[in-house]
Amino acid sequence: MDTGMNLKKLLFRMSIHLLACTVAVCHASTADHSRYGILMQDFKSGPQVTRACLLCHVDAAREVMETIHWTWVCPKAVDRDDRIGKIYVINNFCIALQSNEPRCTSCHVGYGWADNSFDFTDKTLVDCLVCHDSTGTYKKFPTDAGHPAYETKVFAGETWEPPDLSLVARNVARPGRDNCGACHFYGGGGEGVKHADLDLSLYDPGRDLDVHMDSKGNNFSCQDCHTTYEHRIAGRCYTVPATENPTFQLPRKPGDTHIYCRSCHGNAPHARGRLNAHLDRVSCQACHIPRAAREKATKMSWDWSQAGRLDENGKPYKEKDADGNVVYDSQKGAFTWKKNFIPDYIWFDGTAENVTIGDEIDDTKIVRINLLGGSADDPGSRIWPVKIHRGRQVYDPAARQLVIPKLYGPKGSGAYWSDYNWTRSVMAGMRHVGMPFSGEIGFVETEMYWPITHMVAPAAQAVPCAECHTRRDGRLAALGGMYLPGRDRFVWLDRAGWLCTLLTLAGVFAHGGLRLTYRRLKQLLGRKRG
Repeated sequence: MDTGMNLKKLLFRMSIHLLACTVAVCHASTADHSRYGILMQDFKSGPQVTRACLLCHVDAAREVMETIHWTWVCPKAVDRDDRIGKIYVINNFCIALQSNEPRCTSCHVGYGWADNSFDFTDKTLVDCLVCHDSTGTYKKFPTDAGHPAYETKVFAGETWEPPDLSLVARNVARPGRDNCGACHFYGGGGEGVKHADLDLSLYDPGRDLDVHMDSKGNNFSCQDCHTTYEHRIAGRCYTVPATENPTFQLPRKPGDTHIYCRSCHGNAPHARGRLNAHLDRVSCQACHIPRAAREKATKMSWDWSQAGRLDENGKPYKEKDADGNVVYDSQKGAFTWKKNFIPDYIWFDGTAENVTIGDEIDDTKIVRINLLGGSADDPGSRIWPVKIHRGRQVYDPAARQLVIPKLYGPKGSGAYWSDYNWTRSVMAGMRHVGMPFSGEIGFVETEMYWPITHMVAPAAQAVPCAECHTRRDGRLAALGGMYLPGRDRFVWLDRAGWLCTLLTLAGVFAHGGLRLTYRRLKQLLGRKRG
């Protein structure tokens, strides 16, 4: 029986690897664009490149414009009141996109989203190069609304030279880690700010950091898991879970937006049945990502109320810790960082709700900006590792609402990073989105929860059973809603158990005593008869 099961697993895994290799070969390259005359011209802007691309890739821009990478709105939104996405939500790192577009949209797959007038229907504004550059020379300028530098510029002391757009256009390829990581490794305004499982260490990871992306081993690209069909990329976003249907399905169907471990590993990935029994309530990530931010630190807190301090010359300044992490920035406030830490654990069903502009908050408590769905009573929820990012941010105490401050902009515009005045900053930001502002400001404690799903460790480094099934300081000590053997106890059940044990022992001794007594009496009676 065991031999047959192991053979089946071996054949299954071989078929998965064969399928992956076939996909990799079929998608390893695209046509040789260096031979196309239309790409030999001296391009002066990104939109000019896109116009040339669309002469052959006639549907590409339309496909991109239907994705969340373009809209920054959740695909399940049906109308404006129902919409949720980067445009509408508030966070506790950079706070909000709106009124800060030229800075935030440097990670948009388009050109020129600088304010509310951006034309989301203009196909020439789709940025083909940000995802398809293979030269490593194409970068969007940090404050130019998604455009690259078209002339030599300086930002934060770094000189940015304009890329050779013709060279980049003639050397396009399918997206790789460099393309995806250029934005996703810097979520929240800097490396490791938002996520504890996405940073530059994944460009060239070793096996101990990520068994899937190990550059000398499996060497997975992002698209090996986040499969792509007509520019739609599989994964979770806001209210859309990555695992709406946890049932094993293979092969993946075109357009399937779900992504889950079972797609490759099946429903019984472990040799031990007891471990497989955990799959109904425990996510794979909970055991196979034992620690977060294992090579580079991630930001754990951001206190905006500390912003605004200047040096003795009246200039903004920064302070760093011994590892080079910024712990104070006059423009942004105070931060804490953590590296190689045990994550927190919650019940998670893959969905989330977010605080949006206009939502009333309870400022007497810590405000949960994003509410991850799930509970111990929900059969679709599983124990999941998360990073909790804690903040202290500006809000309107009269309206009891989180607010949108204008952070980026020239001096005199109300932008906090230029004028260092919170009241004017919030007034400008709320005016930008057409929302009322009482004129009062305060600072409120907030939390955001970020699921951890990358940086999967080798099986030998998985979380040992005893780190959860223990009575003292276990990983799941704070997770309620369940009975966990080794951690939990019912006093009445323990007492009943001990009582049964004592009664059993008493019964054994009584029975033994009676047998000995009977035997002794029998011997005495036998002697008298003799």
